[in-house]
Amino acid sequence: MAEQYSMDTEFTTEEEEVVTQSDKELVAFVVDHCDKWRDWRDTNYETKWDEYERIYYGVWAAEDRTRDSERSKIISPATRQAVDNRVAETMEGFAGSGKLFEITDDGLDQERTDVEVMQSLLLEDTHNNAYINNVSSIVKLAEIYGTGIGEVLVKTEMERVPTTQPMPESEMAAVGVTEKEKIVVKVKPINPRNLLIDPNADAIDDSMGVAVEEYVSMYQIVQGMESGVYRKADVQTTYDDDDLDPSHIETTDYQDDKVKIIRYYGLVPSEYLDDIENGGDEVVELFPENSEEARLSGLVEAIVIIANDGTLLKAERSPYMMEDRPIIAYRPEVRPGRFYGVGTVEKGYNMQKAIDAQLRSHMDSLALTTAPMMGIDATRLPRGMKFEVRPGKNILTNGNPAEILQPFKFGSTDASNYETAKGFEAMLLQATGTLDSAELVKSAAGGGGQNNGMGMSLAMSAIVKKNRVAMASFQDDFIIPMVKKVAYRYMQFDPDRYPMQDFKFTTLSSIGAITKEHEQQQLIGLMQTLGPDSPIVPIILRSIISTSSLVNKEELMMQLDQMSQPDPQAQEMQQQAQQLQMGLVQAQANELNARAQESAADAQEAQARAQKLLVEASLLDDKVKADLVRSLSANINTRDKNEFDKRVKAAEMILKEREMESNENIVAQQMMPNNA
Repeated sequence: MAEQYSMDTEFTTEEEEVVTQSDKELVAFVVDHCDKWRDWRDTNYETKWDEYERIYYGVWAAEDRTRDSERSKIISPATRQAVDNRVAETMEGFAGSGKLFEITDDGLDQERTDVEVMQSLLLEDTHNNAYINNVSSIVKLAEIYGTGIGEVLVKTEMERVPTTQPMPESEMAAVGVTEKEKIVVKVKPINPRNLLIDPNADAIDDSMGVAVEEYVSMYQIVQGMESGVYRKADVQTTYDDDDLDPSHIETTDYQDDKVKIIRYYGLVPSEYLDDIENGGDEVVELFPENSEEARLSGLVEAIVIIANDGTLLKAERSPYMMEDRPIIAYRPEVRPGRFYGVGTVEKGYNMQKAIDAQLRSHMDSLALTTAPMMGIDATRLPRGMKFEVRPGKNILTNGNPAEILQPFKFGSTDASNYETAKGFEAMLLQATGTLDSAELVKSAAGGGGQNNGMGMSLAMSAIVKKNRVAMASFQDDFIIPMVKKVAYRYMQFDPDRYPMQDFKFTTLSSIGAITKEHEQQQLIGLMQTLGPDSPIVPIILRSIISTSSLVNKEELMMQLDQMSQPDPQAQEMQQQAQQLQMGLVQAQANELNARAQESAADAQEAQARAQKLLVEASLLDDKVKADLVRSLSANINTRDKNEFDKRVKAAEMILKEREMESNENIVAQQMMPNNA
């Protein structure tokens, strides 16, 4: 049974620790710095944060009016939609794949098993300690206020495990519970209103210190004193105002059993801690008292816990082996030189105010044009009559009602007000980098309802780029520091489960939902282009399944790997077919070579015959010419004077015919090798 702690627990004078001068000086040092940091923060951010919170939760306040005559209190949910989309996108990249993170060893470490074991242990512990819900709250705070804060806490909890034990001298077993201590490391979401940081720094590690101030229940203080975590001191319940409450939209606040706590992680003068550790002995000072050097000399990293701005509960040097501060921060967009970042609400603030002004103007106009109003001659109504209009109402008048009563209407409502508000909403989505409305797609596609593929691709491309940058920032600013701090805490405080080893590791996160869907659509389109027989299709299909959110994707990937492995029998048959194919190709090549050699021999033979014919033709021409000369000179008729001329002409015609035939034969012989 859990031990009950009384709210009225008191400690005797002997049990309470004596408050020394060093205690007072240390408390004054921490509280003085926290007061200055709080004043700077509230002056610059408190009013903005109040309005950002009202915008997200849809709470109206009088200071949110856009004009004095405004009566409507409606608030558009456009900013809340944008914030929820960004939170969902970030958390999909963080936890959508089932693994909250992936640890890879550094390149110089040849032993990889140590990191694999640590990753499995960290994943088990993070799933058991509600990391997803806590990180989701931190991301939501970052999108609303511009900065999300997480505090890494180490606690010792009692783990109860159902067990059975055999009963002596009996065959029965007793069923009971075994209790054992367990070290747990949790990440607690911290509202930016509860964080104090040195305004001169833009990062937690670069600041002089960082403090978390909040109200806690009195029983936690008493429990810490009894367990020895806190010093025994007289602490009273107190409640000053609602500045430290995580939300300012509640009308009433619970004020009982609360104690204001400041948990300070940062640098303090070592002399204060040395004096406390030495039991109040005097410490030699290096600088003159009350000098600036003395105030900031010998600073050491420490943890200081103060109750009600005056009671020291704990003060010690940093107990962590890495001497790091257990605070991590995430900023969706970083302001150079400033710690506090820019969130989605601030990005869409101007458009949100424009949307609200347009919608409230529309609602006020509807009130004037739809609610019944009457113009009345008050002198002709019965004395003391309360005039109202409702169905079935009888109205008494002193005369003709048509002359006394006149319906009255202020113009008509402009329907373009609502369309203008929708245009402002599209601008808000563009400013915040979210894609959850048809208006943004329509605008990117060219307007006019032309939702073509190119317009959708352009819109998705811009959103994917922004989401990739946001996920990279989330990984560098939050995931990597969180995993490292949690791992170091487990290694230090639970060495049996997490043995201390000399290694370095890096963490990787996944991509967001919109980016996954966009890449999957591109890969599906590539598969359709390549066709089912392409060897790249199994690789693309494996990539699609690996980035999906399917429950059984591991089984599907294993099945794909098995399908990609070749069958030995099929591989042997394929090799035989390849050998047969190679033999067939070699035989065809040999046959073609033989035919080529035969064709070359035939060509040489045809060329020789052609040369022979050319020689014979030239010799034949000489013989023909000689025969013609003899025939011309023989048997000439002396009576006919023209006989010789006639024979000469006939001989010339015969020579021309023979020459043409010879040329045709030569051409034919020359064409024969080409045909062969």
